[in-house]
Amino acid sequence: MTSAAAAILLVAAGHSAYAFGDETDTESSNPSGPGGGAHDQDLVAYASHSRITVRQVRGSGGTGKKGNLAPVDSSWEPPACWYEPVFTPEQLKAFVDRTDGSGDVGIHESWYGKSLWTDHYQDGKPGHNFDDAYSTADGYKDYNIGKGGYFWRSVAPDPSAPASWDCGRIMFWQAPGRIPDVPHAPTAKTLAEFAYDKIRVPDTEIELKPAAKSTVNLPTWVWLDKGTFQEVTVRAELPHTGLWAETTAKPVSLHLDPGTPDAETSPASGECEINADGSIGTPYAEGSAARNPPCGITYLRASGGAPYSLKASVTWQITWKGSGGSGDTLPSGTFETTQDMNVQEIQSVNR
Repeated sequence: MTSAAAAILLVAAGHSAYAFGDETDTESSNPSGPGGGAHDQDLVAYASHSRITVRQVRGSGGTGKKGNLAPVDSSWEPPACWYEPVFTPEQLKAFVDRTDGSGDVGIHESWYGKSLWTDHYQDGKPGHNFDDAYSTADGYKDYNIGKGGYFWRSVAPDPSAPASWDCGRIMFWQAPGRIPDVPHAPTAKTLAEFAYDKIRVPDTEIELKPAAKSTVNLPTWVWLDKGTFQEVTVRAELPHTGLWAETTAKPVSLHLDPGTPDAETSPASGECEINADGSIGTPYAEGSAARNPPCGITYLRASGGAPYSLKASVTWQITWKGSGGSGDTLPSGTFETTQDMNVQEIQSVNR
């Protein structure tokens, strides 16, 4: 454009843009990153903002520490981008009139200047999609007012991700009650995978005997009470689409890493499976000090001046179900914690 009042800004990867919508900010925003807030009856949100609402519907309701899961399959990644409904035709017109045109039409594309918006969305002039083919986007007459439906816009949880450029269409209209037939349109699986990162599981606070200090060559018993770990389910919904998914994490095993090669685990793999009642291992009973526990560690050398770092990680099996009878599995996740283990030698006196 020749006027400074009408400019297209392509936002480079790693730089957060902003956009405008009409939904309420929810748990879907990344609390450690850019957020959004109400302003002049519009929601000002960054490109990483999604309108997917997420709430926990079962499990992990305690007040202790909680954390997010790390996928066991390190190559697995959730969707980098997708499209969501943002404006009704009437809301889009009101936004353009009220702001004189200043906001995002895509993850990496912002329009500044009212004529950019009115040319395309009011006067029917074609625009350009910044997709692989640099395709042409047909224009609209008077914002499609009276036709219902929504204008959809691309969203990326992390706009710096290279794959977020795959959603290169500028904001487009979709008839009511339908999901757009375009690549990267949202599905129930999209919501399930988005919810994966929102699952919060309890800290792995294992029970130990002896609790504070172990002795060389004597087993340390490890167990988790059956009430400590329960399934955790989060529900994700995308407004105005009918799409929803519930993602469930179920604890299936506890892995022990003694923090030193001078130790033996029981079982030898260090993988303690969850019992039928939901517990792990067996609580220590008086007189069992010399027995080999079903879940435990035997240290073979004293820790000396610095304690060993015992790592305990619970593996959580992930499944999901969603709208339209859909459902499947996702990669299992782990949550790991560490604690200091002081190991002493048995002192004896020879006469």
